[in-house]
Amino acid sequence: MRLLLDTDALLWLLGGEDRLGASARESVEQAETLAVSVASLWEIAIKVSLGKLAPIPRLPQVIRTLGFERLGIDDGHLAALQDLPHHHRDPFDRLLISQASVERLTIVTADSAFTGYAVPVLDARV
Repeated sequence: MRLLLDTDALLWLLGGEDRLGASARESVEQAETLAVSVASLWEIAIKVSLGKLAPIPRLPQVIRTLGFERLGIDDGHLAALQDLPHHHRDPFDRLLISQASVERLTIVTADSAFTGYAVPVLDARV
């Protein structure tokens, strides 16, 4: 399975929180591809700068060490983003949806709004 973690699923995984369900954790551990978008890293940086999230020391190195594929933003992702219906208003999540669509990835998320799009979703809570 080829997976893209949304920001919350990434934070839950890195924090070792029980909020990431056992089935989702198993899928992450067995994934053929495990991707993290720079959009999630950007969102985390913003939340840290606003004091809404504690800093994660050496986050980029942690991502590399754990074997995550770092997914950048390219022209295909932006083109797909322009065509997305507005079921979801969060710009970071919309970008993740467009990346999953273009790259044919399953999104690991607890956000039910993702199911309104034509991308496969794996419930992060299960």
